[in-house]
Amino acid sequence: MTAVGVHGFTVYDMIARGASVYGDAPAVIQGERQVSFRDFGRRVDTLAGGLLRLGIGQGDRICVLAQNDPAYLELYGACARQGIIAYPINWRLTAQEVERVVERAAPRMMVVDASTLPVVAGWPERKRAVAHWYQFGEPAGPGFTPFAALYTDAPEPAAVDVAPDAPFAVISTAAVDVVPRGAVLTHANVLTANLTLMACIGVTAADRYLLALPLFHVTALGNALAHMHAGGASVLVSRFDAEEAVRLIDRHRVTHVSDFPPVLSSLLDAAEKLGSGLPSLRHVSGLDAPPTIQRLHERTQARFWTGFGQSETSGFVTLQRVVDKPGAAGKPVPPCQVRLVDDDDREVPVGTPGEIVVRGPLVFQGYFGQPDVTAHTLRNGWHHTGDVGRFDADGYLYYVRRKPEKELIKPGGENVYPAEVETVIVQMDGVSGVCVYGIPDAKWGEAIKAVVELRADARYTAQQVADYVASKIARFKRPHVVVFADALPRTAEGAVDREAVKTTWGQTA
Repeated sequence: MTAVGVHGFTVYDMIARGASVYGDAPAVIQGERQVSFRDFGRRVDTLAGGLLRLGIGQGDRICVLAQNDPAYLELYGACARQGIIAYPINWRLTAQEVERVVERAAPRMMVVDASTLPVVAGWPERKRAVAHWYQFGEPAGPGFTPFAALYTDAPEPAAVDVAPDAPFAVISTAAVDVVPRGAVLTHANVLTANLTLMACIGVTAADRYLLALPLFHVTALGNALAHMHAGGASVLVSRFDAEEAVRLIDRHRVTHVSDFPPVLSSLLDAAEKLGSGLPSLRHVSGLDAPPTIQRLHERTQARFWTGFGQSETSGFVTLQRVVDKPGAAGKPVPPCQVRLVDDDDREVPVGTPGEIVVRGPLVFQGYFGQPDVTAHTLRNGWHHTGDVGRFDADGYLYYVRRKPEKELIKPGGENVYPAEVETVIVQMDGVSGVCVYGIPDAKWGEAIKAVVELRADARYTAQQVADYVASKIARFKRPHVVVFADALPRTAEGAVDREAVKTTWGQTA
């Protein structure tokens, strides 16, 4: 193997630097436990040795189906050290959906926790292709080994030469073609995103981040690593609870929180209930409705940051404080180019909507195991996001919509592809057609609406349709609103006319 050379710098190098530079300062805080930068580095090294003894090495995948845990972050670090690819999975998915992801990932190891153990019950016996089954916490379930057993006092192995453009993690995106696509992020992608956040928002060693969003999400992982890179600490919770979050923010002087609806509104409600003004909070970043953002600005000293980004772009590629240009998604961040193009990839004039395309070191390597989809997405030297925006004369981007062929619904920050929900609903007896689309929702930001065409002999309630979807795929994909139709409008080719459905049945509940 060729040595990386003097220019190499990876996520593990960032961790090793942190151990040296920040030493005994806290890197991860959970409850009463604090893990210093030095100890975090040691635990990563020890865990890497445990993985090596199992024969897991460069290019192998490890799937993680678990809620947030300090060991989850340490596993990301150990994977980075040895050139192993971390492949986290959304714990909100059903067993069948998780199974599809695992089949695509073809991991050497799978790690779960007590909350997800029922989803994978019996898998160690049935799925012999996965050699190793581990569980965070003790006691471990049948067929699983406690993850803590991987931390031993044996001599640490030599770190592997890992190139900056090697894969670091695969972050799942929407199930456009039934199985969620996996965006391959390299070490260079992640480190560039870290430096971007540090420069644009001003993250420093004085900052503390509330790590409450799930670590399978690019937002949580990206912000945790950016704060670690800057010498700040992550205050980790297994999953978000608003009142607990307020107490942790005040106790640990948390400065930064990530937001997808309804995180911020519930946090502000809890703060009001507990009599806290959240005095340490400085930054809230993500997406939310203008009234919620205004409430944050009126009741705290924090400022809301928003922008445009995807898993495929390692996070934000445009970014701004909302107060600087209300309604906009910011200007392009320093390490990338953002353009708007028509269907022939010709740049469109200022003020004209066009597909958002991106170039630069934030752009992902491609979709795991899908070379054809990757080639199409990265055609002509640009990443085609599938989103439409427009620029104003001052260079600010405004988000407009998804392109019709890549329509996406985002309830509470999750990605839901309408065709996936439609495929489930049309399996119901008596359903002859369906159109699923997103509508505005005060709590979740966006909700799922289904217009269902029934044959004359079929009878269903809206609740029955929603329950059927929830029994087949993740509950966050079930429709919030269901209406029934005798006949859906169709195109000359016989396909459901989506725009006509939206016009007829409306963009509201």
